[in-house]
Amino acid sequence: MRHIFKGVAALLFAVVSVNASAQKYYGGVIDKTVAVVGNEVIMISDLESEMQMMQSYYGMQSDRKARCELLENMLQSKLFLMQARVDSLTVNNEMVESELSNRVDMLKSNLGGEDAVEEQFGKPVYKLRQEWRKDIEDQTLTQQMQQEIASKVTELTPYDVQKYIDETDVEDLPVVPVKYQLSQICIYPDREAANLAVKERLLAIRERIINGEKFSTLARIYSQDPGSARRGGELGMASKSIFWPVFSDAAMSLKPGVVSQIVETPDGFHIIEVLEKKGDMFNARHILLKPEYTSEDRTKAFHTLDSLRTELANEAVTFGLAARFYSEDLATRTNGGQMADPNTGSSYFEIDQLKPQDYAAIKDLKEGEISEPVESLDNEGRNGNTVYKIIKVDKIIPAHPASFSNDYTLLMEQAKQAKQMKMIDDFIESRIKATYIVLDPMFEDCVFERDAWYEKFRKAE
Repeated sequence: MRHIFKGVAALLFAVVSVNASAQKYYGGVIDKTVAVVGNEVIMISDLESEMQMMQSYYGMQSDRKARCELLENMLQSKLFLMQARVDSLTVNNEMVESELSNRVDMLKSNLGGEDAVEEQFGKPVYKLRQEWRKDIEDQTLTQQMQQEIASKVTELTPYDVQKYIDETDVEDLPVVPVKYQLSQICIYPDREAANLAVKERLLAIRERIINGEKFSTLARIYSQDPGSARRGGELGMASKSIFWPVFSDAAMSLKPGVVSQIVETPDGFHIIEVLEKKGDMFNARHILLKPEYTSEDRTKAFHTLDSLRTELANEAVTFGLAARFYSEDLATRTNGGQMADPNTGSSYFEIDQLKPQDYAAIKDLKEGEISEPVESLDNEGRNGNTVYKIIKVDKIIPAHPASFSNDYTLLMEQAKQAKQMKMIDDFIESRIKATYIVLDPMFEDCVFERDAWYEKFRKAE
């Protein structure tokens, strides 16, 4: 059987097709198989296709070092893929289709439309979808196999966690940063009046456009979307999926050249002019205006918050009760004002998880103290809405090396991850030794993480 594989390998390492973009990295070689992993192969064209994807998708640098790292990742993926097929794992087609659509949409948005994608990859999108579907199916199986291996790690006991601490160098144990537990009482400015005022301004701008003024000129002057304002409000050809649904629906319903009515999104209020539509993508201009609040709004809110702060200092009422009665933030008022990270649900915040305005207000406070009134932002939309608040520091956990008594859950998770990584690492090492693998000598100068690969290079003839 080994002789058969050798014969197949000799055939596979022949030059087979043209890939001009790769030649400068491979000494003029056009295309060939650069690795055989069991019954799987990796060709220069496969490596270059993945390299091109990483460039377009993530802006990854394209150089020799990046290609070496990518090749090692692809080799390891082949090992997982082979085992997934042995174990008869099945592809989740729904996940594949979702990832495929996300990939195409992201590339269209990054590169500027379907035509740009086709130009970048030198193939029509339908052909790319066919090729990528197979790649994503393989990636799905690879991920499932990794999860299967990792899932074999049983739940850890306190003994396991303590053993992990004892066997790990102190500098490798996590340092827990300072954390804050906070509560707030929030007052919003007069939103109704501000919304009405911004709509009137936007209607006046729309009227000027209808009467002949250029949309792009007014967008540069008035739009509060800094990214598009300097381009005359133009957003660029992009998938409708990346915008707020109400914005996309409005844009897709417009004929080119027609200016929309006012569209409200969590970012503010817009008027839209569609320039081009193609499938589920569009290029449009927009003018964004956000509600603006007066100094009177701020003064009124600060006065109310100052009065509450005095009552709280005199212990006339508890902070939790005051929050339930006076706070206008629905997300925290029912919890007595206690704040929670919207991404994790945790009631503890690290410094970089706090809004800069909030941290500036509490950074010099001790436990139990309440901040002066501060103007801040809520968690709505992409940038948040103006809100005025006072913040109480409920608890401060100083920065410290993780310990068994104070950070058991964190250490347990790290210990479990370490075990999972070792199991995956052991799997890779054992499969490299047991699998028929041949690598082309053109990659012998690569610096791989695993020394075992160097034993797999085909000897020069």
